Amino acid sequence: MNPRRKKRLTLAVALIAGVAAVASLLLYALNSNLNLFYTPYEITHGKNDTGVMPEVGQRIRVGGMVTVGSMKRDPNSLHVEFAVHDSAGGEIIVTFDDLLPDLFREGQGIVAQGVLVESGKLEATEVLAKHDENYMPPEVAEAMGQKHEKPEYSEKQAEGYKY
Repeated sequence: MNPRRKKRLTLAVALIAGVAAVASLLLYALNSNLNLFYTPYEITHGKNDTGVMPEVGQRIRVGGMVTVGSMKRDPNSLHVEFAVHDSAGGEIIVTFDDLLPDLFREGQGIVAQGVLVESGKLEATEVLAKHDENYMPPEVAEAMGQKHEKPEYSEKQAEGYKY
């Protein structure tokens, strides 16, 4: 083989190996930071279309309503534990060791992000509460089976917005 051709072949193989290494590291990083959205029912019974259940140790987001009467606070720390349920009948326990949002309360829609520590128990790193009684994140609204629409204005209200 010609030395010039051998040098080109070595360079091409090195370039392909480098691109493959970068791509595999990128995919690994993206996979470890991926957090999928689940409802409490899907955590305990699996996704409706695929039957896939989250694994223990997986980072996930869960959305639903805080079960009334389920909140337990530790009087000596910020640790709080509460149940989250959905309309399909699923319920999981969420633990959180930080300040809850000001709008958080029982009977409220929330989204919690964290790690599944055991089947039916989530250790949350972040808890988000919906900001008023009319708004619900699209994922939670879809999971809860509710419609998610923009509010409609009457003609009189709309006239005030015309230019």
